[in-house]
Amino acid sequence: MEVVEGPAVVEKPERATAGIRVVTPFRGMFAVRDALMAELFGRLDVWGVDFGPVFFRLHVVDMAGDMDVEVGAVVEEPVVGGGRVRLGVLPSGRYAAMTYVDHGRRANGMLIDWVRAEGLAFDVVAGPGGDAFGCRYEAYLTDPRVERMRTRWRVELAIRLAGG
Repeated sequence: MEVVEGPAVVEKPERATAGIRVVTPFRGMFAVRDALMAELFGRLDVWGVDFGPVFFRLHVVDMAGDMDVEVGAVVEEPVVGGGRVRLGVLPSGRYAAMTYVDHGRRANGMLIDWVRAEGLAFDVVAGPGGDAFGCRYEAYLTDPRVERMRTRWRVELAIRLAGG
């Protein structure tokens, strides 16, 4: 994994999104992500909507159970939505963020360790059904439709900070 930028605390504006949100077991999460990406791209293309970075958002993380996940895209223009595509937002606030190339497993650990070392805390509520994040996502800065090899994707990992 190559770290391109960060980790750092960054201010992010609210951004309008169009996405598909589902609950899935952890084991099948990445296959679900890829299928949802294809479905979302198809819908946005049919509607003729220009979109920015595609993201994979984890709303609720339960590694032993089900994950509440969303595949979405930042949209600059109003989108009607339809089918399973719903409108939403990536909320504004302070985020711990880093940009890297390659798989993000190490990036998650690095960002978590950095936040702890800085004395910061994430906007997360632990519960019996998993950890509910205020906002935790991976934005794919490399277009997955153009570059199929995930190990070449440039990815921003961003997790909203408490009080953010």
